[in-house]
Amino acid sequence: MVIKVLELVGSSRESWQQAAENAVREAARTVDHITGIEVANMTADVQDGQISGFSANIKLAFAVDDNRRHP
Repeated sequence: MVIKVLELVGSSRESWQQAAENAVREAARTVDHITGIEVANMTADVQDGQISGFSANIKLAFAVDDNRRHP
């Protein structure tokens, strides 16, 4: 089995968890066999002294489909 890793950034106005979940949800639309994520970094935007947005940099791991490999 081969595992491949993609680096993604998710965003949310609610929380870092929601930002990570948004990244996974979007990736799952086109990536099969997702096995896990690592949250590499979390940042926030601040506006008028309040957090206005959350971002989560994630590393998303997925299994490569052996049936699609070329000989």
